[in-house]
Amino acid sequence: MSKQILYKMKVTGKNNFGTAGIMVLFMMLAISSGLNAQKEGHKILGQNLTIGIHADPLISWFSSDIDSVLNKGARSGFNFGITINRFFGPNYAFSTGINVISAGGKLKTRRNTTFDVTTGVDPVVPANTAITYKIQYLSIPLGLKLQTNQIGYITYFVDLGLDPKIVIGNKADINELNLENQKVPGEVRTFNISYHVMAGIEYAMGGNTAIVLGLGFEDNFADITNDYVDPPFNQPEDKISHKLLSIRLGVNF
Repeated sequence: MSKQILYKMKVTGKNNFGTAGIMVLFMMLAISSGLNAQKEGHKILGQNLTIGIHADPLISWFSSDIDSVLNKGARSGFNFGITINRFFGPNYAFSTGINVISAGGKLKTRRNTTFDVTTGVDPVVPANTAITYKIQYLSIPLGLKLQTNQIGYITYFVDLGLDPKIVIGNKADINELNLENQKVPGEVRTFNISYHVMAGIEYAMGGNTAIVLGLGFEDNFADITNDYVDPPFNQPEDKISHKLLSIRLGVNF
């Protein structure tokens, strides 16, 4: 039987979309205030762009909306990237950049299912068997950065926004079946979008150089997995969220 991918459009993401609505409203109000400040000449042309690099250690895990699919544990990873901040007021900036994220997590299902692999015979995964996902994303965050005036050497900031993502790598381990680094592109959706919240400090080192330390959180809006609900796969219909908690370690120039 051919494999059928059920692309679900559920209302299970109500809370996430409510959060997004509040963020968008907050960003619009901040942008309006920032544009007024810009008109008053508080930001000098040519000093309103900063570029930074970062290497953020992180932990990531899954959550499910049904009882028959459960989180089985977290995985460590990294987020490497470039950050660009375009200021439109003394304390407001549009933030963007590019990130390569290595993350993942572990899931188990309370019934026997068949797993979609690229080579060989699709294995039957026994109930309550942990599947370890290893996922790499290419992400282009789009956000709003709010910061305080510099206090001594320190500036406090918060960054809120959205992260369109594309999966550039996807493998899985199933230890009980002796499968390791098995390519499973059909099990994870190629495109997704998440929201991010990051707060931290910038410590001035002289000139435009600053050390950046922060704490960030991400969560996706849509289901990250494909569900093959028809035989012989018999996978449950669920919504899997991917959550990331990271420590920002970076330098701005």
